[in-house]
Amino acid sequence: MPAANRWVLAAAAVVLQMCLGIIYAWAVFRAPLEQAYGWSETMSIAPYRWSILFFTLAMIVAGFWQDRKGPRLVASVGGVLLSAGCMLASFIGADHSGLVFSYGVLAGLGVGFAYVTPIAACVKWFPDKRGMVVGLAVMGFGMGSLIFAPLLESLLGKDPARFAETLPATFRMLSVLFLAVVVGCAQLFRVPPPGWKPEGWNPATAVAAGGVGLECGPRVMVATWQFWAIWAAYFLLSSVGLTAIGEAAPLVRELAGTSAVMTGGVALGIMSLFNGLGRLGWGAFSDRAGHRMAMLGCSAIAAITCAVLLPGASSFTRVLAGICLVGFCYGGALAVMPSITAAFFGPKNIGANYGILFTAWGAAGFVVPRYCATVIEAAKKNGTLAAGYHQVFYTLAVLGVLGIAAAAVVRKPTPARAAAGSA
Repeated sequence: MPAANRWVLAAAAVVLQMCLGIIYAWAVFRAPLEQAYGWSETMSIAPYRWSILFFTLAMIVAGFWQDRKGPRLVASVGGVLLSAGCMLASFIGADHSGLVFSYGVLAGLGVGFAYVTPIAACVKWFPDKRGMVVGLAVMGFGMGSLIFAPLLESLLGKDPARFAETLPATFRMLSVLFLAVVVGCAQLFRVPPPGWKPEGWNPATAVAAGGVGLECGPRVMVATWQFWAIWAAYFLLSSVGLTAIGEAAPLVRELAGTSAVMTGGVALGIMSLFNGLGRLGWGAFSDRAGHRMAMLGCSAIAAITCAVLLPGASSFTRVLAGICLVGFCYGGALAVMPSITAAFFGPKNIGANYGILFTAWGAAGFVVPRYCATVIEAAKKNGTLAAGYHQVFYTLAVLGVLGIAAAAVVRKPTPARAAAGSA
């Protein structure tokens, strides 16, 4: 790929990631599933949780695999798995275990395989604009709901009597779309030739400026305390963002009530716009101000929003502003973390290294949204729904404050420490 065409790869990465962003639109499925099959809130959140878990597991495998075999094959396998999971969901999705397996396990694996490859490729093609281009790539993932949330609402319809028909039909349409677009975009991915660098870019200058750090593999990386500080910050901020995404549509529907001027799906789409803009904005900010400042900013704004803006919110405007701010900050974490992994531990093993770091995201998404859904469900049964949401908001605010503390201690590892860790 000529250097001038590295932007073609970046564009393909954005399109592919927008398809993978379907995972963030799960909140739109929840009410139809609950009404069609009589599921509880904890049951309707389960496929989302399991998709995050298997997304993460696939990321680890895919990271090692794409570092050895290249991004094209791994992304293609991801597209096939995602399509197969959605198609299978159209046949067995009425059964709770069937939907957990088809969408949660199979489609989740597909998203994980496809997600890491464009990120790793972009990091290698854009050493001169690492934060910005990673932010651009994952912006598509964050903004997927901007397209898919309203689309899913339209496909599912508003008649509860037809949800049992429209749910499988929607999964079938998604299956065809993902097979064509994800696998198609994957064919454009490749890595630069050995020794390639952008014209006019001086690696020695970048090292002196702190833009490039160590070059080490996963074993050395996990032996550094810096890795665990970054992991903790990632877990904490992801807990806030993933919970807000999973509850966005129900939050608008139940808390904003009659003051809502749009559906929960449209509100989720607007939140995803801020999620995507946060990835691009915070990624570019990290190139200028540093990764630690970006992590601190994301965590601080998210904590303040959950502690001040969202508790007591009953107007649609306030609820929407709150979830959009959280989405903006959460998107920043998804942009900064691949970049900081490459800056601290080198771009050579970025696939494997970031796959391991990404377990923080998976752990957050599997554990925290379920806890919050349980709190909200119990409050709803007791007739104290607003109080349940307030408890969730304050819990997320505490996690945001802990994220500030984790980000504050992050420092780039030195070669001496890395050598000691590999001994």
